[in-house]
Amino acid sequence: MQRIGYYFITDDRLSLKGNLDDVKQALSLGVKFIQYRAKDKNTQEMFKEALILRKLCKKAFFLVNDRLDIALAVSADGVHLGQDDLPLDAARSILGRKKIIGVSVCNLQEAALAKKKGADYLGVGPVFATKTKPDAGKPLGLELIAKIKKQLKIPVVAIGGINLVNGPSIVAAKADGLCAISEVVASARIKDKIRQFQELFNVK
Repeated sequence: MQRIGYYFITDDRLSLKGNLDDVKQALSLGVKFIQYRAKDKNTQEMFKEALILRKLCKKAFFLVNDRLDIALAVSADGVHLGQDDLPLDAARSILGRKKIIGVSVCNLQEAALAKKKGADYLGVGPVFATKTKPDAGKPLGLELIAKIKKQLKIPVVAIGGINLVNGPSIVAAKADGLCAISEVVASARIKDKIRQFQELFNVK
């Protein structure tokens, strides 16, 4: 898998202009991974919005958070699964080998199991304290990222409480990408924020 850089996740609860505008801005800066997450929408609303976003992502991978049915319905490039979602091996049997499956992990054991079962990348977090996801759990710090990269050799996207101040420490820990949701979508300067995160990974 290519270097990920800034990994974009939608959040219309925090967004100033809405998911559609946010994704357009991210794509204009060359963001390669767009994850659609919509916790407060019903299935029909999710399908309609995901279908629009999918069509925009001609040069980026479009993934759906949690909802395998939505991912299939809009021909997404893959899904991102949490520990309480459909098991990875079941999702893989439905999606096939060509689709991307990411898995959220919060310890080395979960990371090793996800790799063994065929995850394409891991979402590791929360690295720092975050209010974006109330059930995210206690901050994990940077050490877990470094351990996963050293021991498991699998792409890692760091998430949780990340901003432009602590972002360089994420890169130093050898993460392949990072996601900073509130720092970006709640900003009036989305492009400036994303550009600065991309530059941390020398992605322009």
